[in-house]
Amino acid sequence: MHAHPLLNYAMQPHTAQLPATQSPTAQSQTLHSTMPAPRYDPDHLLATLIERLNLKNDAALSRALEVSPPVISKIRHRRLPVTASLLIRMHEVSALSIKELRLLMGDRRQKFRISDKHFKPKLIS
Repeated sequence: MHAHPLLNYAMQPHTAQLPATQSPTAQSQTLHSTMPAPRYDPDHLLATLIERLNLKNDAALSRALEVSPPVISKIRHRRLPVTASLLIRMHEVSALSIKELRLLMGDRRQKFRISDKHFKPKLIS
């Protein structure tokens, strides 16, 4: 079984071309700027969403995602992480998969693991 073309592409240098195994239809649906950043980079994710949705700026993106403009600003300036609910909303408005969105922001983890502390019961005294 072969790895997903975007995952292979994510590991290549910035000068690499899209894999030849993608069909012309898949290539046309692929983002103009598919190359994920080498590390966590919310700017790349937000800029790609703005481009893909044909928006003018962060304010328009905040309206499309139904969040306040300061949320986009805080994400861009790395004072707020991209939450799971926001990632789902980005998926809904852009039709990009969660995996593609995570690659765009530089998250290459194969699985997302929740901390053990989330599953421990609270002690009530």
